[in-house]
Amino acid sequence: MKQLHRQSSMSKQHRPHHHASLSRTLASYLLREQRLLFVLLGFLLASSFFLLGPSLTPHPSSASTSNALAAIATRIPSGGGSTVSAAGARRLPVGVRKPSLRVVVTGGAGFVGSHLIDKLLARGDSVIVVDNFFTGRKDNVAHHLGNPRFELIRHDVVEPILIEVDQIYHLACPASPVHYKFNPIKTIKTNVMGTLNMLGLAKRVGARFLLTSTSEVYGDPLEHPQKESYWGHVNPIGVRSCYDEGKRTAETLTMDYHRGAGVEVRIARIFNTYGPRMCLDDGRVVSNFVAQALRKQPMTVYGDGKQTRSFQYVSDLVDGLVTLMESEHIGPFNLGNPGEFTMLELAQVVKETIDPGASVEFKPNTADDPHMRKPDIAKAKSLLNWEPKISLKQGLPRMVSDLQKRIMEEK
Repeated sequence: MKQLHRQSSMSKQHRPHHHASLSRTLASYLLREQRLLFVLLGFLLASSFFLLGPSLTPHPSSASTSNALAAIATRIPSGGGSTVSAAGARRLPVGVRKPSLRVVVTGGAGFVGSHLIDKLLARGDSVIVVDNFFTGRKDNVAHHLGNPRFELIRHDVVEPILIEVDQIYHLACPASPVHYKFNPIKTIKTNVMGTLNMLGLAKRVGARFLLTSTSEVYGDPLEHPQKESYWGHVNPIGVRSCYDEGKRTAETLTMDYHRGAGVEVRIARIFNTYGPRMCLDDGRVVSNFVAQALRKQPMTVYGDGKQTRSFQYVSDLVDGLVTLMESEHIGPFNLGNPGEFTMLELAQVVKETIDPGASVEFKPNTADDPHMRKPDIAKAKSLLNWEPKISLKQGLPRMVSDLQKRIMEEK
């Protein structure tokens, strides 16, 4: 016990000496190489920041705080759940904008496709055109070649293609009798294999898919006007069946991918469409009549000229396609103008527009030519709030000026 007491006393005797030694070491460290000066300088800067900082910060009652509070107010839901500003105008929260889409349009260098990409690019989307240029023309899309949001790929949809997209507008297929009868096997392969490939792409990348079908799925109809519920009257072995039955099969594939693979799909049944950029000699009646009248040739009427068609201007169709794609409805939807004309009535409108002295030449009718064609668009009007706006007499002069210019360039 005494020994422990002595050790404790000895340690207490050494403590002052230990503290003194530590203090001398610390002082020597701080004085060496002017370290003390740097420590004091750092302390001074830190003190200045904490003392002067509040005076440099805007007061809570300043304009910036008011702006911040106003911005927060825009995020407060109104009674209907939408966001409103102090002035009552709807605003999105800061930094929240509708993202631009990456869209592929097969057959995008064609007549309808080129007008569609005009609209998609104008609204800010990035567009990839896939076309093999069988009926499409580079001139139709040349005005977009300098746009960084536009890409053009020469490709046949019968072969698979791998690209990352949000939406697919599948327009690829020759749409006029002259073109689809030229190579009927190629036509049905485009409708079947091409549609399979694009649906497969939609499944892989999770894209929404829109099929442009046709009024030809109704064949030579026994119902007039034609509703989407009508199953059609088609000759499966006729000269037009490569197109008619090809499109019917494409619709089947589209619905099977939707039901079996969960692909988001839309189906549009397009009726006769006209406008600028149509092929001059594609066999469709409006372009035929206009080109013949401009070239001072007789307008060719097949049969007795009493068969009827309905004609929509291309901008109306494009509006319908985009509206359908953005909607939550699958379809099918008839997209057409319910105004109905006989071929002789159409010839008369063309004469009034181009040349009152133009003549008509009658020829035998072609096989399986439908006698009547008129869309019932009640479904599109009700569910899509869509209907055509441009009449034949309004739209035809716009088409005539385009075809006239191209005919003059041929000479």
